[in-house]
Amino acid sequence: MKVVCVGGGPAGLYLSILLKRQDPAHDITVHERNPRGSTYGWGVTYWRGLLDELHAHDPESARALDAHSVRWDEGVAHVRDLTTRHRGDPGFGIGRHRLLEILADRALALGVRVEYEHEVGPDRLPDADLVVAADGVRSALRTRYADHFGTEVAAGRNFYVWLGTTKVFDSFTFAFVETEHGWIWCYGYPFDGERSTCVVECAPETWTGLGLDRAGEADGLTLLERLFAVALDGHRLIGRSSARAGASWLNFRTVTNRTWYRDNLVLVGDAAHTTHYSIGAGTTLALQDAIALAAALREQPTLPQALAHYERERSSALLPAQSAARHSAQWYENLPRYIHLPPERMFALLGQRHSPLLPYVPPQLYYRLDRAAGQVQALRRLKRWLGPRLARTAQSRTLK
Repeated sequence: MKVVCVGGGPAGLYLSILLKRQDPAHDITVHERNPRGSTYGWGVTYWRGLLDELHAHDPESARALDAHSVRWDEGVAHVRDLTTRHRGDPGFGIGRHRLLEILADRALALGVRVEYEHEVGPDRLPDADLVVAADGVRSALRTRYADHFGTEVAAGRNFYVWLGTTKVFDSFTFAFVETEHGWIWCYGYPFDGERSTCVVECAPETWTGLGLDRAGEADGLTLLERLFAVALDGHRLIGRSSARAGASWLNFRTVTNRTWYRDNLVLVGDAAHTTHYSIGAGTTLALQDAIALAAALREQPTLPQALAHYERERSSALLPAQSAARHSAQWYENLPRYIHLPPERMFALLGQRHSPLLPYVPPQLYYRLDRAAGQVQALRRLKRWLGPRLARTAQSRTLK
């Protein structure tokens, strides 16, 4: 089979690895429009379950990923001048540059051609048995056939900016700061021995009230460093390292598609779907797309059957993550509902932000219910049963 992957991100590179491992005779090329090593994004997160999956499918790249990742098993929240810390599931962080370097090296070693600074236009698809659109959230290939794919893009309310910092956090860190224009907060996690990722988010009225909509990059970073001085422990924030542009504030774009393939063109990763960054699942879902697509191509007798099987499997598997991401984003958009709780209770509900029940129950009551549910199995079943039904009822009222 001749395969062309358009986009040299995690999904495209890992798919090329898996297909070469399945059959070294496959002719596989990955086209990446940017120079090698020019990626932007600081660090990415993942969890133990993904690492176990990667070890099962390509132990060599999984070992390299494990060796270059940093770990944490606690979360800490700074709320005003108070701090609370909770132990949680082990998490992992790795620099996006290092992740792509590991995957590219492995792909090249297996005989994949990886062509950098080579852009594939949407008007004429490459001559191949299979063309994989792994070209990200603004996928040109998906956009070219958006009507066929049934693409929908929904922008979130809050503004966010993706930064780095020289502060090496010892855990997954949240910091919530109250200003005269409302709350602003950040999420921080380490990805190597010298730096961490720091994502800053706030409501639109806070963004404009603080002047972040008008500030240049240097002035904006100085303001944010002052606001988050406690969490940063005096360290500096770092904007985009590329000379092409400074750090930019965005509204998160949730991308969905009605179908994921058209003839021999198939979507993977952010080209197919996005989930809000606050659940830290983007890289995991992209790699799992690659695993599922490679398996479908191996197991199904024809290409159309393989692509249809891949779409059904991944669409279904994504539903829990998409629900969690939607509720997580809404939790932050409704932060004033929770922020005035005692910090340990607010942090507990932060951990419950994926729950479809939480928006419909007073926060203090939900906290007590959740504590009780840990002891009483019937209450756990009630929570699982009631949340989705309240969410569906609210959605139907909105549509009316």
